[in-house]
Amino acid sequence: MCKRPQIGVSFPRFDGKNKVTGLEKYAADYYDGDFVWAGVKRSEPAHARLLELDAEDARRLPGVLAVLTYRDITGTNRQGIVRKDQPVLVNDKVRRYGDALALILAEDRSVLKQAQSLIEVRQEPLSPVFSVEEALADGAPVIHEDNPHGNILSDLSVQRGMGAAAMESCSVRVEHSFELPRQEHAYLETECGWAHVSESGQLVIVASTQSPFRDRTEVASALGLDPSRIRVIAPYLGGAFGGKDGATVQILLALAALNSGGRPVKMWWDREESFLASVKRLSGRASYRLGADAEGAFHALECTIDLDNGPYEHLGGEVLALAVEHASGPYRIPHTHVRGRCIYTNNPAGGPFRGFGAPQVSAAMEQMVDLLAAKLHMNPLELRSRNAVRQGDRNCVGVTLTQSTGAMDCLERLSRHPLWMERAEWKKGAGSWKRRGVGIACLAHGSGYGPIVPDYANASIELTSKGAFRITCGVSDMGQGNASTYLQIGGYILNQDCDGLELILPDTERTLPSCSSAASRTTYTYANALIGAATALKQRIYEKASDLLMAGSTADFELLPGFVRHLPTGRDVPLSALAKNMAPAERVSVHHWRAPVCKEPVNAKSNTTLLGLPHILFSYAAHLAYVEVDELTGRMEVVRYLAVTDSGRVINPQVYEQQIQGGIVQGIGYGLYEDYKVENGRSGTPDLSTYLAPTALDAPDMESIPVELHEPTGPFGLKGVGEIAISGPLPAAANALADACGVRISRAPFTPERVLAALNQKEDDPF
Repeated sequence: MCKRPQIGVSFPRFDGKNKVTGLEKYAADYYDGDFVWAGVKRSEPAHARLLELDAEDARRLPGVLAVLTYRDITGTNRQGIVRKDQPVLVNDKVRRYGDALALILAEDRSVLKQAQSLIEVRQEPLSPVFSVEEALADGAPVIHEDNPHGNILSDLSVQRGMGAAAMESCSVRVEHSFELPRQEHAYLETECGWAHVSESGQLVIVASTQSPFRDRTEVASALGLDPSRIRVIAPYLGGAFGGKDGATVQILLALAALNSGGRPVKMWWDREESFLASVKRLSGRASYRLGADAEGAFHALECTIDLDNGPYEHLGGEVLALAVEHASGPYRIPHTHVRGRCIYTNNPAGGPFRGFGAPQVSAAMEQMVDLLAAKLHMNPLELRSRNAVRQGDRNCVGVTLTQSTGAMDCLERLSRHPLWMERAEWKKGAGSWKRRGVGIACLAHGSGYGPIVPDYANASIELTSKGAFRITCGVSDMGQGNASTYLQIGGYILNQDCDGLELILPDTERTLPSCSSAASRTTYTYANALIGAATALKQRIYEKASDLLMAGSTADFELLPGFVRHLPTGRDVPLSALAKNMAPAERVSVHHWRAPVCKEPVNAKSNTTLLGLPHILFSYAAHLAYVEVDELTGRMEVVRYLAVTDSGRVINPQVYEQQIQGGIVQGIGYGLYEDYKVENGRSGTPDLSTYLAPTALDAPDMESIPVELHEPTGPFGLKGVGEIAISGPLPAAANALADACGVRISRAPFTPERVLAALNQKEDDPF
């Protein structure tokens, strides 16, 4: 039996045993003896007009139940979170390798694969665009004819102060451009789920998803259904990182279930299909100019950010908005001009990925700070400390930082840490043909959706007839442990052991609507709602007990595990007995909570509505990397890593540590290993044998230190930390590489080939 939950004390994951022993059922683990397999015929060219699709041979294949095309869809046949620009099944033209052309229902996967090969597709090839430059060129082929801005999905320009004009009055200036790579989510659990139509006619979808309530709306719109007819259930996810914040298999599964003759249908993408069809971190280019006065005070910043979005929106415009907002990092710069563009191309689709645009610009800005420090002959930590934002400062989009602002606190903690104090000694210990360097980075990350999209959660908690407390939660747990944190909070407020707590995972029929598990807002938002619901139920229990015992005041009661006690007399009432004296409606407490938003206007020009800009709440961090470089092979290793994070109050130190460590390792993958190659729209790294992601063996010794500044709007003072850690490793490693070898590589990842080439080039041109 686990201990009674406390806030600020590690609380073991209540679901851990079932997960490690294989008892927990994920979306892929559901089987039914009568189920049908569903799969997709995917397109080959990157850009073509669909002329004809002949599926008769496939339909005649024994074991094939149906082959469906867009003609079988009575709804909009469009999916997308903001701009619904992706067909569920292609009806006009193909816009990338891997577009879905037809949906096949078959008795088993071998028949399914055979049927896919029997579908004949006739297409008219169209000229593709495979880069931002090609997409913006005069006369470029247009990917979406109905987009009024050609191939520009989003164009956002923000100016503060004198903007770029202030660059001329800077004493010191640096300028550099950075190529930003794609990154694959590579979650353990690929996209999967199953669906069926119940006897009552309800369409039930069980899927690996970050947003079950939004899925229900999207499925209904695409297929022309009444949302009330659809139920979406979201078991635990085996990872998502943003890649499941939008429909993957959901609409296809629903369409299949509606055409399966009443049989349940399963769809499960293998790794290769996941690589082909899923969204990636947006690639692109960031060009920066940073200027300061002679003492190192930042004075002006000018930057342009061009992101390759691929052919479908997938929140690409919102990723860009966050990149623009975070372009200056956690620094005070009075004059800024930031322009970002998100561009349609025929490359693989971009979309949400942990960090949501911030890792791209952090990679650029944090290297710019080191470049400027070198030019000023100044310690890079001192330069950061001189310019780090404090509460009351304005960020680069001109918004006043009114909430807890811990950038300076993180830098101060880092400056006192032995890894920083002893860096020179460690570097001297490099062996033969080795170079050692130390790099740092300072980070900020906004939490939540911004002022336009309501960022809310609804929590429900019930005193069951057996005297336990049942928490129903509509927010997915994609592995970060928020479900256990909800039990921890409920158990703490109601003073109950784990045995007295239950949890219902997201289910649009059993739980209340809440927004997606994303944007570093999952625990921040839902926990605030849960605190309200649990506190109200506690008071109701006291009132009921007071009535039963004819006590004078509810203040004389205390909840204890399994019962409520009247303190003056010592009389106890079991919660099970109390529940029998309450009507079902009395035993349920519901609370709605909506996140605060920034009211300040932003001096922005945009061709679209700005969703996600600006934020009011930010987390902050300071990272340090010890890096060793092999001069003979170019191999670069992050040996030790320190992350100091202003996370607000830490509710569960163990979960906090896991989030930070996971983000660091994923960020090291972004910086050193993961190179999702694309040539002429086709992936050159289509599987895990060619796409190298770090494993536990590649993880450095990591240390994570929380700076627990109290955030007044957070539950118990918490801020979200799901994303901020991933933004640090790339620039910290890049700065460490420059410190070790005197070279700076403009395009990550820093593979041995690129590092060796940079070292050789330096040898050829030492000046």
